[in-house]
Amino acid sequence: MSLPDNLDAWARVAAIAFALCGAGLSGCGTPGAPQPPSLNLPDPVTDLAAVRTGSQVTLTWTMPKRDTDKIVLESNVAVHVCREEKSGPCAAAGDVVVEPGASANFTDTLPAAAIQGTPRPLRYYVELRNRKGRSAGRSNAATVPAGEAPSPVTSLAAEVRKAGVVLGWQALDAHDSIRLHRTLLNPPAAKAKQDVMAAPPEPVEVNLLVDHDPGRALDKDIRFGQTYQYTAQRVARVDVAGKTYELAGPISAPVRIEALDVFPPAVPSGLAAVATSAEAGTPASIDLSWVPGTEADLAGYFVYRREAETPLRRISGDKPVIAPAFHDPQVQPGHSYVYSVSAVDQAGRESGRSAETQETVPQPR
Repeated sequence: MSLPDNLDAWARVAAIAFALCGAGLSGCGTPGAPQPPSLNLPDPVTDLAAVRTGSQVTLTWTMPKRDTDKIVLESNVAVHVCREEKSGPCAAAGDVVVEPGASANFTDTLPAAAIQGTPRPLRYYVELRNRKGRSAGRSNAATVPAGEAPSPVTSLAAEVRKAGVVLGWQALDAHDSIRLHRTLLNPPAAKAKQDVMAAPPEPVEVNLLVDHDPGRALDKDIRFGQTYQYTAQRVARVDVAGKTYELAGPISAPVRIEALDVFPPAVPSGLAAVATSAEAGTPASIDLSWVPGTEADLAGYFVYRREAETPLRRISGDKPVIAPAFHDPQVQPGHSYVYSVSAVDQAGRESGRSAETQETVPQPR
């Protein structure tokens, strides 16, 4: 039955009911305004968004919970997706069925014509239809640039260094940017109560944007002991119809890396020595100091000494010295001593030795 037929039938029923009430039949109250039957048209979508990656466009939107008559939708809703260029009709991109109130998504693979040529606007719409195929209208437009996308990133590689993860790839166009996406593959299990003194949890997903495609980047925000996966894509900024859009190329093959800390601490610097002569029964000594290390896993330092051309020998014992200083009382007046120090981490890895410094113990006065 068509919509006019529905309205005509509704009007005839209303007229009969009014006539019966006018004849004095019981049960008739004051007649209210007549209400037409609901067409069960879902409310149009108002938050459609679109992102293009290479030859694919991903749409996201929120499904309504009610129809245009404010009646709760009780069954899944048919969704028609179309794309439109300025010069043509809205071509069908696909159809899906989604439940009311859900966060919906749809991925469209662009036809060959849409991924060629100069950048131009490509608009997407979704249309929600009732069981009879009727709708209350299209959604808002979500626009992405059609045209040729940047080239894919190739030869992506990762290497762990003391300063972080070094990423490299084949550089092509200095005008493009590179978006690196990092995924933490082994996030720690959630704790019932977070220690207020503990470091905040590491984010699982992180995007890093590198300008001008240098072919190399350092991710210094990693944490040793974790496993990461990286992908990369080229990103261009294009002007379309007076607006600037981001046009991203395809996502590269992933690279996985385990960030193991196999690196010793940095070599200590700034080693200095000051001698004290023997006076009034106080033995001669040499005091050493140096610039403290900054590594989080630093355990301490080893101190080495030699005389003349003899080899360096550790004089600080088997356990590391905690503070960046050392008091050496095992010296003789008139002798010259050469010192060097190294740093040690909590896993027992020792750095190289520092630059040497020499000091002579003065004779007593």
